[in-house]
Amino acid sequence: MEKKMFCYQCQETAGCTGCTVTGVCGKGPELAALQDLLVYATKGLSEVTTALRKQGEGISEELNAYIVFNLFTTITNANFDDEIFYLRIAETLKKKEELLNRLSDKNGLHEAALWNAATREEIKAQADKAGVLATENEDVRSLRELIIYGVKGLCAYLKHAWELGKTDAEVDAFLQRALAATLDDNLTVDELVALAMETGKFGVEGMALLDRANTEAYGHPEITKVNIGVGNNPGILVSGHDLRDLEQLLEQTQGTGVDVYTHSEMLPAHYYPAFKKYSNFIGNYGNAWWQQKEEFERFQGPILMTTNCIVPPKASYQDKLFTTGAAGFTGCKHIERDENGHKDFGPIIELAKSCPPPVQLEEGEIIGGFAHNQVLALADKIVEAVKTGAIKKFFVMAGCDGRHKTRSYYTDFAKALPENTVILTAGCAKYKYNKLDLGDIGGIPRVLDAGQCNDCYSLAVIALKLKEAFGLEDINDLPIAFNVAWYEQKAVIVLLSLLYLGVKNIHLGPTLPAFLSPAVAKVLVDSFGIAGMGTVEEDLELFLA
Repeated sequence: MEKKMFCYQCQETAGCTGCTVTGVCGKGPELAALQDLLVYATKGLSEVTTALRKQGEGISEELNAYIVFNLFTTITNANFDDEIFYLRIAETLKKKEELLNRLSDKNGLHEAALWNAATREEIKAQADKAGVLATENEDVRSLRELIIYGVKGLCAYLKHAWELGKTDAEVDAFLQRALAATLDDNLTVDELVALAMETGKFGVEGMALLDRANTEAYGHPEITKVNIGVGNNPGILVSGHDLRDLEQLLEQTQGTGVDVYTHSEMLPAHYYPAFKKYSNFIGNYGNAWWQQKEEFERFQGPILMTTNCIVPPKASYQDKLFTTGAAGFTGCKHIERDENGHKDFGPIIELAKSCPPPVQLEEGEIIGGFAHNQVLALADKIVEAVKTGAIKKFFVMAGCDGRHKTRSYYTDFAKALPENTVILTAGCAKYKYNKLDLGDIGGIPRVLDAGQCNDCYSLAVIALKLKEAFGLEDINDLPIAFNVAWYEQKAVIVLLSLLYLGVKNIHLGPTLPAFLSPAVAKVLVDSFGIAGMGTVEEDLELFLA
């Protein structure tokens, strides 16, 4: 069958080899090509900014943010609007041309840095050079894509930090240098491996930056019980990851009679003290992102997608689906920010007023808020529980959820864990077990939810602090096992960050990434002990040995 496209950046890619006709996520060949072209144009722009830095010139915060935003829009399930990509590519080429005029020496620049296009046909004509398969060497291609996907995940976190006024010029300079390096045919496999590990280093710094941004703006997450039922008022459902968007929506819904609910990765917003002052912030509705077609339809009110994790909507609710930021879908209303960062959510609020209340899916509460500050407040209790044997082992089961049927493994694994074990989680992977009645150990819940996928940083901080508390030299000597699920590129930067921190023997599932060539996968296995998912029984025996 003729390849109409090629994409293998997510876990669900067709046959665990690559989507070649249409994306499992829902994007078609033209959109796939446009996303590749925007990444290619951004690589070229990044080569120019990197050269300008070597020339001693500075790059503005606005341009750094622009590059971050470009990469964020190409993350899986973020933006399905072809028009946005045509506009971003044209803008990126224009910005690059302006910067080229400041560059004293253009010799040696890759053709991506010199590429220009005046029409859409000229843009599309570059597609063959921009795609993943343009790199012929399988191992070089694999390492380049590992770096690019890591950088995409990093850009997601930098975008959220930027919205809260936090930037890091060193991190921005690195990600642009890394993008430019993926154009360099002179780099060896060893040099690309080293660059992938350096990406992990800056992944840690990027997640730490976002952690500071969130906690300085909204306080440290605290232990919180979250309602999963519904109220009697009409509501707005907020999904994605951007806390600043949620804050503005909550401010604008005060006194309107409209309630606000979180969905999927927005659940951890309930853990922040600053959001508890809003009486119309009712609770969490539904589960992980992939169930949204059924859950959004039953919600009955409007939905705001603040970031990625859009599933192409049903006609029954598409007119109620709004996007903002890097998210987008053709035909859905998009809410822009003004020059001061303000967004007018009035149209969503007015629509909500005319809708019935949400249909109740479930009732009860779930508990979370175990980010690093809260867990470290319990450190003495946790250390004592480990020393006495009340807690035998911690299992980091963070990451992503998804549609893959084999992901039921994570529910079964959680159920099968001995009662003297504790799960540390973050990201939407939690929905596989956060509603199970697993009890507690001396008042410590057996599922400790740190928050969103970026809060995997909290899990790393907790592990490092426990290493210190037990007087250990190596993080791998802790009674902690890593059984992690992945789906898209934010999970890639988390993985690279863990590897940079020295964590070994991570089990990654439900499948290993399709973009890892056999040789690159062997490097990860031999150097870091990366392993795939076995059966529940096999893995439990291995982990508990």
